[in-house]
Amino acid sequence: MSLDINEIMAIIPHRYPFLLVDRIEEIVSGERIVGLKNVTVNEPFFAGHFPQQPVMPGVLILEAIAQVGAVMILKDLPDRARKLVYFVAIEDAKFRRPVVPGDQLRLEVTAQSMRTKFGKMRGEATVAGKIAAEAVVTYAIVDRDGPDPSQ
Repeated sequence: MSLDINEIMAIIPHRYPFLLVDRIEEIVSGERIVGLKNVTVNEPFFAGHFPQQPVMPGVLILEAIAQVGAVMILKDLPDRARKLVYFVAIEDAKFRRPVVPGDQLRLEVTAQSMRTKFGKMRGEATVAGKIAAEAVVTYAIVDRDGPDPSQ
């Protein structure tokens, strides 16, 4: 199963300039998902992040991993329009190579544990088969108008 950008936007609330996934290539419900992010020189962050040698900020690579994971989490949730997936922790984050304009990030996220309101997933971002970044992300599923999960 794959999802195009319109189907992704029907699942997660992110929009330009903060929508960091362009396509979902594969989903195994509740287990694994693979998404793509096409990195272009037109990204707004390149104007200020090493403009003479543009590099995608590592935190945005982690955000892209989290967004792909959020698609997996929300896709089969019956009331997903009323839910958000918040990042609540990042563990074991490693940045292995720079991501630059022209790269295509392949974002693979695997569920480690999924409960009703919290879970963990492991994400890996690769470019041309080489690891660019990886991390374990803890998330919370909250009501759109609900309480802050950190409290």
